Amino acid sequence: MSSITTDQGILHYEVFGRGKPVILLHGWLGSWGLWQETMTFLGRYYRTYALDFWGFGESGTKRNTYYVQDFISLVNQFMDQLGIVNAPLIGHSMGGTVSLSMAIQHPEKVQKVTVIGSPIAGSSLALPLKLAGMRPIAWSLFSFFPVFRAAMRVASPFICRDPRFPDMMDRDLSRTNLESFLVSIASLHRTDLRPRLNTIQVPVMGMYGKRDNIVHPRQWQPLQQGVPHARIEVYPTAGHFIMMDEPQDCMAKLKDFLDTPLSKD
Repeated sequence: MSSITTDQGILHYEVFGRGKPVILLHGWLGSWGLWQETMTFLGRYYRTYALDFWGFGESGTKRNTYYVQDFISLVNQFMDQLGIVNAPLIGHSMGGTVSLSMAIQHPEKVQKVTVIGSPIAGSSLALPLKLAGMRPIAWSLFSFFPVFRAAMRVASPFICRDPRFPDMMDRDLSRTNLESFLVSIASLHRTDLRPRLNTIQVPVMGMYGKRDNIVHPRQWQPLQQGVPHARIEVYPTAGHFIMMDEPQDCMAKLKDFLDTPLSKD
């Protein structure tokens, strides 16, 4: 377990492997733990970092805001403190939105971006996630937290078919608080990257599952429209968590994308 102190509190991260750095970013209600299998594989070839966003996993929760912009600042500070000049970013769901935002706002720090099931426009979130960003509903869920956790455990097989997922999701959900739960998803709902996608010059890969019931499965379309050079991988039988639904193929494609030399143009 490793951590650094940022201007907004403790940032927890895990690192595995040697070589050039690669940074992994989790989605809403997740943590670095969702990347363990991916880290074990990529760590054979790269020095792989997986972060916990503020308010999630084992990072600090003593702050008042958990906006997408705050998480962009988190990645920026992490790279500065660890002396990572630039690196590929791999983000799942909200983490992919943060990764693309880094390429837009801090292009000098980003070599490549891979997004997995990430919303390009926040309006593509499933209705339950949009409702979770409303304070009365979020407050009600946290007022009956044991019932909410039990309901999420029942729903988990419909979200991801990995048998480990219900326990992983329950563990990560137990570490959130009302503000991190509410503010982050409300901010993601309001985010729309489409107007600035055309500024991204680095290689981009989008991975989307046709059975995704968290983010609209055709969000690869606005990504490709905004970044015409983007590589798109669509998984007919995968859902929102492609790295867990189709781990072998997902990891092979990640490595292939990472291994492809950068253009010198």
